[in-house]
Amino acid sequence: MTNTQIPAQYATGVSRINIERALVAAGKDLDRLEAADLALLEDYHASGRIATHQLAELLDLTPATEVLDAGTGIGGTARYLAARFGCRVTGVDMVAEYCDTARWLNRLVGMDDRITIRQADVTELPFAASTFEVVISQHVQMNVADKDRLYREARRVTAEGGRLAVWDIVAGDGGALDYPLPWAEGPEHSHLATPEKLRAVIESAGFAVEHWADLTATTVTTMRTVLAMPPSPLGLHAFVPNFRARAEHLTDALADGRLRAVQAVARAK
Repeated sequence: MTNTQIPAQYATGVSRINIERALVAAGKDLDRLEAADLALLEDYHASGRIATHQLAELLDLTPATEVLDAGTGIGGTARYLAARFGCRVTGVDMVAEYCDTARWLNRLVGMDDRITIRQADVTELPFAASTFEVVISQHVQMNVADKDRLYREARRVTAEGGRLAVWDIVAGDGGALDYPLPWAEGPEHSHLATPEKLRAVIESAGFAVEHWADLTATTVTTMRTVLAMPPSPLGLHAFVPNFRARAEHLTDALADGRLRAVQAVARAK
């Protein structure tokens, strides 16, 4: 086991099959699929595509920007950035099944020429120093015990003056959590830091925090809206086991202060 712990819900053996079934059930033509058709089922983090959009808008991305999506999952953030800004994106994830699914979806929407997917641990990135101008990390560090190593690696591959963009869940008032959560079947897979600790680790890795926002309240509102939506074939439930229970536990813990949601951008010194 590496520094990043991978709970069983990330590798079920049926992610691609279930996503394909969901797309067909929703009336999507796989031969004419567009990136926007995937928006409801590819962002495996709180507030979904809304959070991805808000974070990306802080980064002044251009077609020339080289981006690393660290912990890409099935590639939702990578596809959004490549489609929205025209930039080249490299996505890494430890789960081979997610990497294979991401590549398949990239091909379906005609974006495999702009996105590269590699299987790798975010604490042992297979890239040379200063390869990227932007590193995006959304809901990844909760599975990483060695956060110092995580952010040192992020800094190593980020060019001087480049940016680290983070959207993450952190510890709140210390109350016991209900499981499963989106990133953990139980406490053995959850490595939460307080907001103060997370910021300190990012800064000690060689980044200067330029933006730090607690978005807990708006995240609760968004999550409750999503949970109240009518049933649809499209959604994270298409490939994440027990997704509704995970989302409800997360929303409740954010609402009562046991967890917090933070958005941050830091510049490499």
